Amino acid sequence: MAQLSDDCFAFGGPMMSVDEAVSTIASRVEAVADTEWVDLSEADGRILSSDIKAPLALPPFTNSAVDGYAVRSADLPRDKERSFPVSGRIQAGSSISGALAVGQAIRIFTGAPMPAGADTVFMQEDVRLDQSGKVVLPPGLKAGANVRPVGEDIAEGHAALPAGRRLRPQDIALIAAFGLTRVEVRRRLRVAVFSTGNEVVSPGAPRAGAQLFDSNRFMLTALLKRLGCEVSDLGILRDDRASLAAALKDASSRHDLILTSGGVSTGEEDHVKAAVESVGTLVLWRMAIKPGRPVAMGVIGGTPFIGLPGNPVASFVTFTYVVRPTVLALAGTAQKSPVPMPVRSAFTYAKKTGRREYVRVSLRMADDGVLEAVKFPREGAGLLSSLVDTDGLVQLGEEVTSIKPGQTVGFLDYGSLI
Repeated sequence: MAQLSDDCFAFGGPMMSVDEAVSTIASRVEAVADTEWVDLSEADGRILSSDIKAPLALPPFTNSAVDGYAVRSADLPRDKERSFPVSGRIQAGSSISGALAVGQAIRIFTGAPMPAGADTVFMQEDVRLDQSGKVVLPPGLKAGANVRPVGEDIAEGHAALPAGRRLRPQDIALIAAFGLTRVEVRRRLRVAVFSTGNEVVSPGAPRAGAQLFDSNRFMLTALLKRLGCEVSDLGILRDDRASLAAALKDASSRHDLILTSGGVSTGEEDHVKAAVESVGTLVLWRMAIKPGRPVAMGVIGGTPFIGLPGNPVASFVTFTYVVRPTVLALAGTAQKSPVPMPVRSAFTYAKKTGRREYVRVSLRMADDGVLEAVKFPREGAGLLSSLVDTDGLVQLGEEVTSIKPGQTVGFLDYGSLI
């Protein structure tokens, strides 16, 4: 399990900006040390534990990039076309012994190894065969054309994939091209997820008139699984300080991270802060972000704890900017902040300085062919429909005070955030 000092997240000072929060997390959280070997078929999304150096060059032999005819560059026609006798045929996966003789061509196919002496290939659509069976090659082709040299893609010994890389399908393809069948990766993070509050019940359970079905726990679990975590769904913790504290302490001994939603504000029935302080250390993190300012972060028995707001939209937004970088740091990979795409605003909006805000929007194509961001028509951090019926978020920086139709704004697609 992760073992952090009790003052790991003792930030202090005024409300922290989003950028400060992300950089602080990355610098103070250490990755889990345990590793395991997995087959390539199971490696997508896993975190490499050490560099992969190319055990062979790619391509491992010089080969033809096209179907055509290979010749020696010294024999290339200079000013007019020239006929060459065809001395043989090389298919992909086969080879030919001996060197190509001077003044001859050889029929070759894409991926086939170049014979000794040959270093240039004419594309088959650029040549013709005469009545005697010779190939007629035009002038003007450069020496070395249409040939893939050995190591053109990657040289042998090159550090092809660095430790900490979260493997993607294209990375898996590269590893397979090296002939490797297994890779060493960091083990999956173990994350405990709770919801809190007397006002929520699990889907399928009886619901009183003043209760809601719990949605946050399932959203957070899905988000964590997308990051490759092993998630323990530990249900709903009721608004009781002692039982909250006991459950949190028990979870800390078996997990790398504890994540809760609800109960982290300053109301009389918000017991999470006191419960964490009774079994660990907590610094109430007031982050300068909307939606989602009330976020709690601390350490219980060496295990990091994050308490998110109970409103679903606030929980989603703070997950992307607090939990996601924490998970990635614990997993041993770097957080890459998504780059907003410039679009045109089709809405009016006012905000305070000193706080970053995220506006839920849908995209549409305007009559002039420019992408426009259309604001969701209603406000409120509890509106799940505002996440379901929109395409992403417009990011408004701390210095922005107002947005008017026609201005350029930064759009973040939901896919880039999760």
